[in-house]
Amino acid sequence: MTSAKIVIAGGFGVGKTTLVGSVSEITPLTTEAIMTSAGVGVDDTRSVPNKTTTTVAMDFGRISIDRDLILYLFGTPGQTRFWFMWDELVRGAIGAVVMVDTRRLADCFAAIDFFEHRKLPYLIAINQFDGQQYHNAQDVRDALAISQDVPVVSCDARNRESTKQVLISLVEYVLSMRRTRTGVSA
Repeated sequence: MTSAKIVIAGGFGVGKTTLVGSVSEITPLTTEAIMTSAGVGVDDTRSVPNKTTTTVAMDFGRISIDRDLILYLFGTPGQTRFWFMWDELVRGAIGAVVMVDTRRLADCFAAIDFFEHRKLPYLIAINQFDGQQYHNAQDVRDALAISQDVPVVSCDARNRESTKQVLISLVEYVLSMRRTRTGVSA
């Protein structure tokens, strides 16, 4: 049995908690708190006007990909005022999922920069809000100016099978990167 740590990151209100909750085989640990007046002027809620809660520490879930692989999922808080926690959350992670809302692409730049700076493999998961994808994968790749090697996949953070495929894609990407580095062929 092998276990691995995966970080789920992205901007405020992009679907990180939803992804962890939809795919976790255990009741996820969440640190959702009701948004209060303390966030007024600090948290930009214009793009998510119906959002009433926010992650203040992390989300945690677990999924068994098969009998031999268990993934531990750690969702990061999205607001900049909680970014000080990210260094601890990524410690020991094999890779990360950067959740993207194509209506607010700029919100994911900080997560991409964070993982690139730490040389942690990541993929981009375009969350299909309202069941729609507003831009295709290549357009998102171009807008984010990321390498052609970085996978860009679509998902519905509310759908277990969809989010499970995102995690499988990340694990496959991490394994292929490790094989490339060590010169081992698949």
